Amino acid sequence: MGAITADILTRLLDEHGAALLLYARQWCDTPEDAVQEAVLQLMRQAAAPENLTGWMYHAVRNLALNASRASRRRARREAEVACRREPWFAPSDDDRLDAAAATEALAGLPIEQRETIVARLWGGLSFEEISRLTESSTSSVHRWYHQGLATLRERLGATWHKNKTGTTT
Repeated sequence: MGAITADILTRLLDEHGAALLLYARQWCDTPEDAVQEAVLQLMRQAAAPENLTGWMYHAVRNLALNASRASRRRARREAEVACRREPWFAPSDDDRLDAAAATEALAGLPIEQRETIVARLWGGLSFEEISRLTESSTSSVHRWYHQGLATLRERLGATWHKNKTGTTT
């Protein structure tokens, strides 16, 4: 068979494009990419394959399987990296606070509450400083702080108390 012309390519995609997408969808979440890459590979051929339709199905299948394997590797790698990240809290020697549970509870807060609590407790910022930082009112920052602490208390089931200075610990 001769060179691949625009007419041949148009006819191939008109007749088999939807079926090729369905075929690729069996193996991967990006069937359009597999079909598109197969078309690009076909266009790079010096001459059209003898069985053009069969060649396309073979190429789409291989590309979809490769995409599926790459997706699984990426998901596995991302899961491993997520597990290896450093916890937000150092483990406590006196077991008063479970670092993993505290990290999970803090991560589950809305960003405004989490940001306010971290800036206040670990950053030592005042409510006024946090309000400037977040471009929010001091009353909103104060509300986020207390709502976040209440949620943490509930999630951790911890007995929180007032220390000698009157602040919540």
